[in-house]
Amino acid sequence: MRKIGWFDIYVEDMDRAQRFYEEVLETTLTSMDDPNDPTAQMRAFGDDFVSHGAGGALVKLEYAQPGPGGAMVYFSCDDCAVELARVEAAGGAVVRPKFSIGDHGFVSIMTDTEGNMVGLHSTK
Repeated sequence: MRKIGWFDIYVEDMDRAQRFYEEVLETTLTSMDDPNDPTAQMRAFGDDFVSHGAGGALVKLEYAQPGPGGAMVYFSCDDCAVELARVEAAGGAVVRPKFSIGDHGFVSIMTDTEGNMVGLHSTK
């Protein structure tokens, strides 16, 4: 099975990161507890654990740091240029504007307020 089941995006400032993703993706993140680490701060992207796609969360941990060079997360969009247009106003930076990936659609790359490089993907 190759489906991604979950993702964590590590952050330093939870409130700042939450505002960024809520503004760029026009979504609401919700608080989430980690039963094994009471010091963890988590804000979840909605997921019912049965539908297609992956759920995930912003995570603040003492032993994990944000930044480029780790795994790349791509958020699905109707048109990735729409979300990318909100990135700079939300405090992030455009790394690469929308570009074609051939038969697989389009991608744009951004850096969030925490220094994580994140992608946006759309079929148009």
